[in-house]
Amino acid sequence: MKEITPQEVQRLLADKQPIHLIDVRETEEVESGKIPGITHIPLGLLEFKLQDLDKVTPYIMVCRSGGRSGRAVQILEDHGYQATNMVGGMMAWDGSVE
Repeated sequence: MKEITPQEVQRLLADKQPIHLIDVRETEEVESGKIPGITHIPLGLLEFKLQDLDKVTPYIMVCRSGGRSGRAVQILEDHGYQATNMVGGMMAWDGSVE
């Protein structure tokens, strides 16, 4: 499984790189703060939303600590998508939130 650190994600965002972040936390968790511009798809709904994603687009998956986003990466990879897990999740994120 490919992994990326929160610091690397922050650097990509600061450099205005075209990245696609997906937060797989539950709605209540996201309401407490999320990375600006991130797409929210709860892990339980991810397989139902696959048709909304593009197989040529690489996605970075985010959750609270990195566990659920790791499962999300597995789901996406099993269906032919490109995905990377942000290790440490939002607990390790010290960038801006909205």
